[in-house]
Amino acid sequence: MPMNRSSCSTKMNAPRPPRTFFFKLQSLSYGAGFMSVLTLIAFAGAGCETDANRTTLSGQAEVPKHVILASGDVLKLTFSSAPELNQSQKIRVDGKLSLPLVGEVDAAGKTVGELQSALVEIYKPQLKTPEVTVSLETSLTTVTVSGAVNKPGKVAFERSTTVLQAIMEAGGPSEYGTLRRVRLIRTVNGIQKSQVMDLHDIGKETKPFYVRDNDIIFVPQSTF
Repeated sequence: MPMNRSSCSTKMNAPRPPRTFFFKLQSLSYGAGFMSVLTLIAFAGAGCETDANRTTLSGQAEVPKHVILASGDVLKLTFSSAPELNQSQKIRVDGKLSLPLVGEVDAAGKTVGELQSALVEIYKPQLKTPEVTVSLETSLTTVTVSGAVNKPGKVAFERSTTVLQAIMEAGGPSEYGTLRRVRLIRTVNGIQKSQVMDLHDIGKETKPFYVRDNDIIFVPQSTF
């Protein structure tokens, strides 16, 4: 899959202060030189790269909530006015559920909230109080890990998983791989976006970044 070649990327590590501009300031005259340096510093602070507090991809320190349901996901259905209908059910390979009183219902491709709203409408003719609560018990998340890892390919998880955990499930970086500039590629509303993160200092206190279904993780080779 082609990489996003935009010159703008998001770094997980904080940008270094513009020391170069400080040293230049001492060698320039107070007039035009001083104003030029201030202009350079302003452009440096407003550049393409952003820090971890302004990530372009959601998922930092947060378990994904708006999961798109897929076959294999297990849902718990709770009917407040008809507890005898309460059940847990796995979405079939055709993307459907087989529910009491209403028969087959499409579930795959919807979020939990969308399915819940749909079931409320479907059960209105059947129940006096059609209150249905849908919760996701287990979800199968599949990501592709590529680049300099020991076992590149697709990896599937039934629990919330971070980018680093996904890389470790793919055998970890190869002897030529590095965790310093890992690229996460994610499709958001039909648009492919990417983000670069530094996962090398795993002992440092950092917020976890969770993968989502169909994410692509690319581990680059070390330049040394």
